Amino acid sequence: MYTKKTFTFFQMASWTRFETLLFTIIIVAWVSTYYFLDLVWLKIPWTPLALIGTAVAFVIGFQNNAAYGRIWEARKIWGGIVNTSRTFGMFTQDMINNEHTENPLSQKELDREIKILTYRHIAWMTALRHSMRVLKPWETAAKHKTNKEWDLSPPELKSTLEKDIEPYISATDFKYIMSKSNKQTAL
Repeated sequence: MYTKKTFTFFQMASWTRFETLLFTIIIVAWVSTYYFLDLVWLKIPWTPLALIGTAVAFVIGFQNNAAYGRIWEARKIWGGIVNTSRTFGMFTQDMINNEHTENPLSQKELDREIKILTYRHIAWMTALRHSMRVLKPWETAAKHKTNKEWDLSPPELKSTLEKDIEPYISATDFKYIMSKSNKQTAL
């Protein structure tokens, strides 16, 4: 019986099998050339190797910290959007009422207005989600052959923004929003 950690290791080994095979071939070719052809001039001294390795470790460490900082900042911003959305939903339900009106509306009309505002907010979040998942030219992970083999792609690449927001807004609003380049701001 495999434990969860062992299963994850085998999954990762399978996911990186192409790169592992490529680097293994390169290493075997390099060592074989040095060993069997007795090419002593291929020998690299340890001192420059250690210096370069240390410098590369520092650079990668700084880049890793910067990347983690950006991911953490994005997570905090998205968490703020989620919390504010919940608050907006509660406020919408609590504050749209006939308390301070001269011409009171029926409960059915109030519920309709609450639904319109809530659905528009859901459409805004959906448009924001789609705009954040647009592939940039420098992103290559979605095109990686193992990701295609395992069908690892975000759901936004499998559906369209039009299909996802159409149920939440009126036909006139939909037509207006689709004519804009920044759809989340238009919402």
